[in-house]
Amino acid sequence: MSGTDTVRLEREGPVARVTLNRPDLHNAFDDALIARLTEIADTLGTDDSVRAVVLAGEGKSFCAGADLNWMKRMAGYTEAENVADSLAMAAMFRAWNALPKPVVGRIHGAALGGGVGLVCVVDIAVAAESAVFGFTEVRLGILPAVISPFALARIGPAAARHLFLTGERFDARRALELGLIHRVASAEGLDAAVAEVLQALLAGGARAQARIKSLIPEVTGLTPEDVSGITADAIARARVSPEGQEGIRSFLERRPPSWKATS
Repeated sequence: MSGTDTVRLEREGPVARVTLNRPDLHNAFDDALIARLTEIADTLGTDDSVRAVVLAGEGKSFCAGADLNWMKRMAGYTEAENVADSLAMAAMFRAWNALPKPVVGRIHGAALGGGVGLVCVVDIAVAAESAVFGFTEVRLGILPAVISPFALARIGPAAARHLFLTGERFDARRALELGLIHRVASAEGLDAAVAEVLQALLAGGARAQARIKSLIPEVTGLTPEDVSGITADAIARARVSPEGQEGIRSFLERRPPSWKATS
């Protein structure tokens, strides 16, 4: 299967659907899948016609971690080759984490190892109640190093200590409690739940959403006094922007904003 075949990219109006397409292998990672995901993130990030992205998996699982054949190859890599391999994976997660469009994760089946890393970099994760999660690397004698910054930002260090060290699997309800995911739905209602999230996202301004995504890491961990200049500048720029002006006018004129009419 070629790198292009490992991921399916489809468009439905302003929504791009990205589907991991290795169902026989539970959509496990290898270098081709990682490269293709990075390429797609870079492409979607600069496509102004894309308003939102759905990240999903074909078959029984969302993503069950690393492909066994890829792991066999890695076992024979030198340390330098392993570093290069890991840097490529880190770049993929960074690309999805920084994608300037809202990303919705459609999570079902297994989301293990690097698959949980993908869950951590989507903006809104909607999971089937039957989904299973786990930071399982430790049970192979390795560690969730590459995904750790994204996981820590999502679930915090206390939960990470527990789940990283034990490698235990947990269900969607526990994932919801941890903040790893944001909504749980029945298997039959998963697509409807994703559609509801998309409807809410498409009601917002695209440029405002992009700035929201970049603003959050800028202000996280800082005091209100430390970020007052950043936040004042952000809102001032938004208010005078064409999108902000249209949004304010539409509210005052009691009509939908232009972007909602075209979504």
